[in-house]
Amino acid sequence: MVMDGVPTVIRGTGSYAPSRVLRNEDLTGIVDTTDEWIVTRTGIRERRIAAEDEATSDLAVPAARAAMEMAGLGPEDIDAVIVCTLTPDMLFPSTACLVQSLLGLRRGIPAFDVDAACSGFVYGLESARGLLAASRKYRNVLLVGAEKLSAILDWTDRSTCVLFGDGAGAIVLTRGEEGPGGHILATDLGSDGVNSGLIHMPAGGSRVPASPHSLEGRQHFLKMNGREVFKLAVRAMVASAERVLEEAGVSPQDLVGIIPHQANIRIIESVAQYLKLPLTLFPNNVHLYGNTSAASVPLAFDEAIRAGKLSQPGPLLLIAFGAGLTWGSTLLHWEPLS
Repeated sequence: MVMDGVPTVIRGTGSYAPSRVLRNEDLTGIVDTTDEWIVTRTGIRERRIAAEDEATSDLAVPAARAAMEMAGLGPEDIDAVIVCTLTPDMLFPSTACLVQSLLGLRRGIPAFDVDAACSGFVYGLESARGLLAASRKYRNVLLVGAEKLSAILDWTDRSTCVLFGDGAGAIVLTRGEEGPGGHILATDLGSDGVNSGLIHMPAGGSRVPASPHSLEGRQHFLKMNGREVFKLAVRAMVASAERVLEEAGVSPQDLVGIIPHQANIRIIESVAQYLKLPLTLFPNNVHLYGNTSAASVPLAFDEAIRAGKLSQPGPLLLIAFGAGLTWGSTLLHWEPLS
């Protein structure tokens, strides 16, 4: 829907990736694959892998600090924290509560997780905007997308383990601000639970609790039907983009950039083709990080800003697709951050 009422703006962005680089050549010693096979099908050349003692909250914190620093804010200025993730430190408490503590944010502010998988950050943006619109007691919301996907990958399954990596991205969203940043114009969110089995982790929840049988069946790892997900991802992302642009009265040709979910360069190319837009409008880093799920969009967003790739003002689109199935688009009026 097209936003009205209280304006909200992105004041700062940040990102973080673990230091360990796992290249395609390294994977050839783990599963039956080749660098050529991975690059040809996905565009991925390497990904980052968190250390054994690094959890999702540990990835989230440096990304959040970088966003707060860009925004010129301290821990005392944050009024709520939202963490988007499908790989929380633990089922409970929320990773957001852990991040609140690690950052030294004020006690008493709301902190909660959003799990919409790879669409999580776009869902989180709408959640943050809703908080800011709901009450004047919320002025600055910290929104983080962070994942340690390496913890839920089956490293014997070449169809999935080559695709994913670890990382985090963050923004600070502020109520009623004028000036540079990303002003939210419109949002489109959607889901399709009928196809939930196309990307899922079968065990570990209330339906299939941990047991010797679930462990033996390797049910605590990510499972995905890549071929079907590819087709649905392209269709859903294109349709979501078209809806949000139409509602805001913006033509695709007016866009100064699109930050897509970084799952697969072939998906990004297909979306660009359907929208009849040049690939140069789509900053991407999928070759460096692979699919980092909820961290994907904010990590790419922050890197594009810091590399000067979003130096032109105008409409900017964030778009994602993930397990659930879920999808979402957020249209911003972008004024470059200095």
